[in-house]
Amino acid sequence: MIGTIRTALRSIGEGEISISAYDTALVSLLGKLDGSDGPLFPSSINWIIQNQLPDGSWGDEAFFMLRDRIISTLACVVALTSWNIHKEKCLLFIRENMWRLSEEAEDWMLVGFEIAFPSLLDMAKNLGLDIPYHEPALKEIYTQRKRKLAKHWTPDGLAHTKNCPVKDIDDTAMGFRLLRLHGYHVDPCILKHFEKDGKFFCLQGESNPSSVTPMYNTYRAAQLMFPGDDNVLRRAEVFCRDFLLQRRASNRMKDKWAIAKDILGEVEYAIDFPWKASLPRIETRMYLEQYGGSSDVWIGKVLHRMTLFCNDLYLDAARADFSDFQRNCRVEWDALRMWYFKNNLGSYGGNPNSALTAYFIASATIFEQQRAAERLGWAHTAVLAETVSSYFKRIGGPKNSAENLEELIDLVPFDDASGSLREAWKQWLMAWTAKGTHGPIEGDTALLLVRTIEIFSGRHVSTDQKLNLWEYSQLEQLTSSICCKLSRRVLAQNQKRMEKVKDIDREVDSEMQELAWRVLQGCGAINRMTRETFLDVVKSFCYVTYYSQETIDSHINQVIFQDVV
Repeated sequence: MIGTIRTALRSIGEGEISISAYDTALVSLLGKLDGSDGPLFPSSINWIIQNQLPDGSWGDEAFFMLRDRIISTLACVVALTSWNIHKEKCLLFIRENMWRLSEEAEDWMLVGFEIAFPSLLDMAKNLGLDIPYHEPALKEIYTQRKRKLAKHWTPDGLAHTKNCPVKDIDDTAMGFRLLRLHGYHVDPCILKHFEKDGKFFCLQGESNPSSVTPMYNTYRAAQLMFPGDDNVLRRAEVFCRDFLLQRRASNRMKDKWAIAKDILGEVEYAIDFPWKASLPRIETRMYLEQYGGSSDVWIGKVLHRMTLFCNDLYLDAARADFSDFQRNCRVEWDALRMWYFKNNLGSYGGNPNSALTAYFIASATIFEQQRAAERLGWAHTAVLAETVSSYFKRIGGPKNSAENLEELIDLVPFDDASGSLREAWKQWLMAWTAKGTHGPIEGDTALLLVRTIEIFSGRHVSTDQKLNLWEYSQLEQLTSSICCKLSRRVLAQNQKRMEKVKDIDREVDSEMQELAWRVLQGCGAINRMTRETFLDVVKSFCYVTYYSQETIDSHINQVIFQDVV
């Protein structure tokens, strides 16, 4: 499968979409260049004849949309009649279904339908075809056509060429998000081109209101805010979130551009799990359920499919990859669980369910097979840190506990990095000693996890050299501060001090913006993977803070134990 996908990607060229009856019909209208009678492309006529559907129509066979079927059928009727072929064979479907045009939802309006369909009707009338031209359902279509043409009218007439740069917010937002995530400098002010009167839109001059997927992608992009960014990102985030919430509440999730398997699921995940608290493997697991493969349909002048990036081969390969990941996770978890019980961590205050959660968080974030050492180092350290914390709380702090602590720390698989790891644990224990039971230790625990991951990755030598760098200390300070605030948020929420929760959320959001900027763009002197370790750990703390254990348990089941079907 991987080889087939690689070949397909290398052959993309300028792209490929499924065959369209509408476009084929228009091409078939071209006559021979020498002026003799007959089509320039006879194969297009043959294709039309061979691909009429059983009900007498043309269009997407697997998904029935009346506008798609009726515009495709009318185009084919006009083409066949123009060459005196089977002209009576095709009219019944149009006659019987023209009235139903007023019954279809506006959300799935084909692109330019109000322009193209009346033009085809004019061609049909000139050919003398017996079609209900005065059907009441056509009145609104002609009204929309007049409205759109008047809107774009200029003293020089109407024009549209391939050299006209027609931008849209959908692709702009996706490009902005990808570029920011990969370290490129992009100006968010570009979104102002798609803002008017406090609202955001997909295309200049569009007559159909904002659609779901453009606002969904803009919402995701707007969450990547950096300090000093123009306020357009905040406005976009608020507008798009409200728009998506309203659509979800009214059950209006049909999209203007695509008929996808589970747009509702994609939107719900984006709303419920913002970027700062979304872990990679959870998002992947959900998308495996949401991606429709070859069943996804795109809406243009007619329905079409784009097989190079919507196909079942990609889905099968993704499922196979995720299944391999799940098998590996189950093996790793079994070993970690045996390690937990073998060393009797429960007697120190450990909890097997917490151990599973710790492993899940690590594997949902660092999931690559070749990074097993980092993943397991994270998991072991998280389990031990929680166990030691429970032990300290039980005995009133780290006093008179050196011998037992040595026993616990010896349970970490140090290998060749024992000195560096022991130093990391020493710093964490010193923080416990300094704070006792009076202050949050989560910030120090986050730094312990960062250092452990870096040590197991083999980057700890370069990290040691950079500990004195101001940039590195800034990453540490932000990581510690955010995770301490998240701890205080849990306490405030348990005490139902909701104003305090809101204040903390604002502080966390502000510091997350700075951390994201430093990780993605601002700390060039530090290895990118090292920078990303800080962000990974902070996002994992956000995830655990914002979601209930019930939600986490559900994700554990889906990501690790529930087979991908």
